[in-house]
Amino acid sequence: MSEPVPTSLAPTSLADVRNLADAIRTEVAKAVVGQTETVEHLLIALFSQGHVLLEGPPGTAKTFLAQCFAASLGLDFGRIQFTPDLMPGDILGSNLFNFQTSQFTLTRGPIFCDLLLADEINRTPPKTQAALLEAMQERRVTLDGQAHQLPPHFMVVATQNPIESQGVYPLPEAQLDRFLFKLLVAYPSLEEEARIVTRFGERAGPPRIADFGIGAVTDAAGLGAAAQAVKGVTIAESVVDYVVRLVRATRDSADLSAGASPRSAVLLANAARARAALEARDYVLPDDVKALATAVLRHRLLLSPAAEIEGKQVEALVADLVAQTEAPR
Repeated sequence: MSEPVPTSLAPTSLADVRNLADAIRTEVAKAVVGQTETVEHLLIALFSQGHVLLEGPPGTAKTFLAQCFAASLGLDFGRIQFTPDLMPGDILGSNLFNFQTSQFTLTRGPIFCDLLLADEINRTPPKTQAALLEAMQERRVTLDGQAHQLPPHFMVVATQNPIESQGVYPLPEAQLDRFLFKLLVAYPSLEEEARIVTRFGERAGPPRIADFGIGAVTDAAGLGAAAQAVKGVTIAESVVDYVVRLVRATRDSADLSAGASPRSAVLLANAARARAALEARDYVLPDDVKALATAVLRHRLLLSPAAEIEGKQVEALVADLVAQTEAPR
């Protein structure tokens, strides 16, 4: 099993960031078959300090992937299984009165961690979903008027079933906008599914991460150093202008009743910088923006009634907007 990276070996250059990302990919691949694009987006979100929403049908290893990703990072990992009867206090915690000391004592909920897996987040009502809003935006939790800080690299990886599934509650627009990426986890290819059956078919019971020897290749200090290295990536004024024009184009489309927010432009630029860092580049290319546009924008856009009747897809509309928006050369 791999040992955590000592603080002295924490990433100090973009080449170190790329090597760290390669090490994380290697650890995750010990257990997860395929999902290379999803892992790539998780890495970009990690290094740009964003949150990720994974959507796909049951049984496509969304939860298992998130667990393997967390195991490779050496962080404090928390998990919440969202259910219809879950209450905000079950997530955040509460102040309980201690009769022996005659004082209130803070009982922290599972949200007090480095990486939180919000499993099947759309299985719980909006009131409980909203308990994550402050934590995702400001990385803090307020209980009885007192603010409690979360780690600076606090990250939410949420999973959800498609909206057409039974017993789900759509996420509020304000919460969707706090996710950097929405990633669609599809069924594996024929070859990948055969490898999955070969790898897991002979095991009794559900797979356990400990059985695959996934080890932490970094720690909180290492991720902090990586984030500092990513800050060295520059984004030219022309690329900033491209990002802004692309996001604003979503608000002018007749096929969309709601466009993307200014927050999405900021997140898209930050994610593009992280993508450049994973390639050990200290500058952002327009191709970085194009590659991430769909994952950043798909959950922020609402089709107009006419577009819904015509059967149009948000992803196709984003692709059209990317093609129509002139990129710098």
